[in-house]
Amino acid sequence: MLRKDAKIELLKRVPLFERCSKRELAQIAALADELDLPSPRDLTREGADGWEFIVLVQGEADVRSKGRKINELGPGDFVGEISLVTGRPRTATVRTRGPARILVLAATGFRTLMHDVPSIQDKVLAAITARLPDE
Repeated sequence: MLRKDAKIELLKRVPLFERCSKRELAQIAALADELDLPSPRDLTREGADGWEFIVLVQGEADVRSKGRKINELGPGDFVGEISLVTGRPRTATVRTRGPARILVLAATGFRTLMHDVPSIQDKVLAAITARLPDE
């Protein structure tokens, strides 16, 4: 299990949270659950609703869109930020290659935090706006 400080360090490297203070990161980290995945598993499915944000702590994963591999992920990489904030469907399928450890931040807790701590909301919305694809 990751210590609280290790969770904070992981979250600090995520562009979505890079503008957050250590106190704000601690509040986010308190909502993040750590999960061990013993075998390959889909973390997201293209076109599906997204209800969580995931940070890969250990392991590797492949990102596929329209059946084609478009990226590879490793420790510290993350998925689900756009769906978490906007409610848009997943833009890709992400599948771990083998055993992995992840941090999962559920949308319900995250939205409550964004409502209760407006300073986090402002910083996250600024970061997500910069990452949204042009339509």
